[in-house]
Amino acid sequence: MADTWWLLYFGALNTLIVVTAFIILVSGMDDLFIDVCYWLGAAHRAVFKREANLGLTAEDLRSRDERWFAIMVPAWQESDVIAKMLQNTLETLEYEHYVVFLGTYQNDAATTAEAEKMVARNPLRIRRAPVNVDGPTCKADCLNWILRAIVAHEAEHDMHFAGVLMHDCEDVIHPLELKYFNHEIDDHDLIQLPVMSLDLKFPAWVGGTYLDDFSEVHQKDLIVRQQLTGIVPGAGVALCYGRHALGAMMATHDGHVFNTATLTEDYDFSFRLADLGFKRQTFVRLPIRRMGSRQKRKWWQRSATAGGLVATCEYFPSEFQAAYRQRARWILGIAFLGWEQLRWQGSLMSKYMFFRDRKGIVTAPISMLAYFVLANTAAITLLDDPHFAGPAATRLVIFSAWLRPILWINLILLLNRLLERVYFVTRLNGLQQGLMSVPRTVFNNFINFGAVGRAWHQYAKHLATGVPIAWDKTKHTFPSNDELVRHRRRLGDLLIDRGLITPAELAAAVERQRATGLRLGQTLLQEGRLTPEGLADAIAEQAELPRVCRDSGPHASLAHAIPGELMRRHQLVPFATRGADTLQVAVSERPASSVTKRIRAVTGMHVAYVVACDHEVAQWVAAAAPDDSQITRTS
Repeated sequence: MADTWWLLYFGALNTLIVVTAFIILVSGMDDLFIDVCYWLGAAHRAVFKREANLGLTAEDLRSRDERWFAIMVPAWQESDVIAKMLQNTLETLEYEHYVVFLGTYQNDAATTAEAEKMVARNPLRIRRAPVNVDGPTCKADCLNWILRAIVAHEAEHDMHFAGVLMHDCEDVIHPLELKYFNHEIDDHDLIQLPVMSLDLKFPAWVGGTYLDDFSEVHQKDLIVRQQLTGIVPGAGVALCYGRHALGAMMATHDGHVFNTATLTEDYDFSFRLADLGFKRQTFVRLPIRRMGSRQKRKWWQRSATAGGLVATCEYFPSEFQAAYRQRARWILGIAFLGWEQLRWQGSLMSKYMFFRDRKGIVTAPISMLAYFVLANTAAITLLDDPHFAGPAATRLVIFSAWLRPILWINLILLLNRLLERVYFVTRLNGLQQGLMSVPRTVFNNFINFGAVGRAWHQYAKHLATGVPIAWDKTKHTFPSNDELVRHRRRLGDLLIDRGLITPAELAAAVERQRATGLRLGQTLLQEGRLTPEGLADAIAEQAELPRVCRDSGPHASLAHAIPGELMRRHQLVPFATRGADTLQVAVSERPASSVTKRIRAVTGMHVAYVVACDHEVAQWVAAAAPDDSQITRTS
């Protein structure tokens, strides 16, 4: 009897070995094809210098006249983060002509109250788009309500937006994002910018899996996808639609632009947009260089959250349950509902991309089977039982000559997959995170397995009962002020990357700084290691603020816009106005938020900072607010 059980066991295990090996082979060859396409494209661009937006500078973006843009922000139970997100956007976005439309539900009093507070503070830039049904419905439904508010706003003000953006309540939006969309919207129907994780504390087992996935997909996979199909699936944020394309969708779908029958309306929308003939879709990985910057970053030092990549950054779920629940929603929308609604339409390459999008519902369970097979094979080999009719190795198909080449190929493909991931994660987030992506791959497999299991269960229940799948919302987190500062990167790293100082000079300056108490920049200036212009350029990049042109100065008519005591104490001066409601203030470094609030209180205007050299600001302050007993500056 025991021999019979062993025979059944070996038969089942060998079957699993063969099935697992062949499915992993197919998936691995699929990934290899994308790798080859990417590297051939990269080589072609390097040889023929055909990189899109090559040499584009922040000054190029600023030179364009601004058009109006609308930003859609759906909000269900977002009272903890919505005000923080909007305040950061208002303070850092380097653009004037935009309106944020907040979609809030009639039964979500807390979020509605926070939205109304922000509208009261800035009625020109923020509007609430009431969702006059009880929530939650789904994100697509909320977006449709917001679009109605956008159309009503256009009619009320007799204008049209050039483009409409999608963002969420946890997004840290790049200051130049709208400048770039303004630069490119005439030539595209859909523009998708990268989405990246904010810097995470080591080792970040759960949140780091998102950092790993988005670093690779938004540097490689989406680029290849656009090249092969011309369709860019939306990522839900950092996404801009041309107003003309949205207008055509509204006319075709009777105002219900976003598909409420799916959980991934952004993904679905790209394909339906292409079906209407709007195929000018692009994914843009845009490193912005500043005038005069040498940009000598080495590949292992680069960071997604600093140094010029125009991208939206955010915190992703950091707990296992939240992570697999969120991914289950993505899998339901992209794989299950996508298969049901989009089927296998389009060209051969489009069908191939659908296969890539949907293969996870099989490969995630197979990954777990692979671990099971590996553990059983190792145990049998190590504990070779004499009761077997022969050596255990002779009973395992894994050791057979015909399967061995496939297993070797799978191993090589796995090593390539890990190296690819290490490279792309390191390229954006540094070598430490790049190396951590290897052990996090195992953790990622377990999260995906949980997500696929939940998705299978929810979809089967939906088919059996006919009840629509509910919107399983993710709880969002917005970074604190300190985290936002770290997000903008340390000054010393920027100076090294610009080639202005060496690592040894930075280390020596930090030691002297500890002894003197001076700021790092001042220490380097005193020692002649750095010019005032070089320091101001780096501070502007760190704070993601505009740099004052060297031949310009403050408008004389604004000299008394800010009380002299405030100018002297914090070394700042009114510089210019942007529109009718924003005062540009020249500083040598970004002041504390309390200073911003005080300027706003005394001027009644919104505040936008520009960076000048320390000595220039001091001269302007002395001219605008002379005082023999000048108050010493405090940080």
